[in-house]
Amino acid sequence: MKKTLLSAALGAAVFGLGVQGASAATLDDVKEKGFVTCGVSTGLQGFSAPDSEGNWSGLDVDYCRAIAAAIFGDPSKAKFVALTATDRFPALQSGEVDVLTRNTTWTLSRDTSLGLDFRTVNYYDGQGFMVPKDLGVTSAKELSGAAVCVQSGTTTELNLADYFASNDMEYNPVVFEALEDVNNAFNQGRCDVYTTDQSGLYGIRLTLSDPDNYVILPEIISKEPLGPAWRQGDDQWGDVVSWTHYAMVNAEEFGITSENVDEIAESSDNPGIKRLLGTEEDGKMGADLGLEEDWAYNIIKTVGNYGEIFEADVGQGSELKIERGLNALWTNGGLQYGPPIR
Repeated sequence: MKKTLLSAALGAAVFGLGVQGASAATLDDVKEKGFVTCGVSTGLQGFSAPDSEGNWSGLDVDYCRAIAAAIFGDPSKAKFVALTATDRFPALQSGEVDVLTRNTTWTLSRDTSLGLDFRTVNYYDGQGFMVPKDLGVTSAKELSGAAVCVQSGTTTELNLADYFASNDMEYNPVVFEALEDVNNAFNQGRCDVYTTDQSGLYGIRLTLSDPDNYVILPEIISKEPLGPAWRQGDDQWGDVVSWTHYAMVNAEEFGITSENVDEIAESSDNPGIKRLLGTEEDGKMGADLGLEEDWAYNIIKTVGNYGEIFEADVGQGSELKIERGLNALWTNGGLQYGPPIR
């Protein structure tokens, strides 16, 4: 028995070392192959969705392009792999993708037992419910006994069970692995309720046969901090992924956009701006990340600051027209806050 346990422990240790070793030079691997591979959703409007010609767009897609811009100065050096909720973590663990820039909730178990790392939140969200208007429901507290469409392998499925149990209500789960199957089931009336992150509900409603016939209920039943994930044991790669987001947030706070970044780079004497844009004499912010000094300039010039991509992808410039809310800058009452680049 002792011998069996010892063998298992040694095997686990070797596996852990192998995983860490395999992931410890992602930035070098990405530079060598000439592009970054991002795991995205199979199609969620506003976050990551392909058009009829296979061109991807959305907030998570722009995040991936920003990473490519930081590394190569070229956002087109980003490739996308569509992953279901069930497939996403094995794909990252195995090295099929370099990073998940996919609507994925940061939780303790994912940050520990899965061998993944999280550090930033590019969208603060919460789980909600959508129902047909003719159901006559105005609150989630009225959903006892309802059939609820939900995607498997998600925190959504777990939160749903918690919510109904804590409110002493019953429900009938209608569960599918693929997002498209959940959408189709709800559209066909196979369930009374659709539950997922509230931002996702806005996008999904637009895909239904009669979007005006559906209403999103007011309750938010969970915290869903959505952000990128990468393999544990690769701090340098985690720094590149994280500071890509922070650069976009800091740029918005400084008022630097894709339209004015050249003018500001040439004229600003603000030390913080100079460090961000790589115009500081003897600057080494980029070198510390393993990148060129104009890494953040390239992000802003070719992709935009955080506010620009938010508004274009999910905000007032998009069909979703989601308010900034918690995703406003901290200076405007929101939670988006970029640590100082210095």
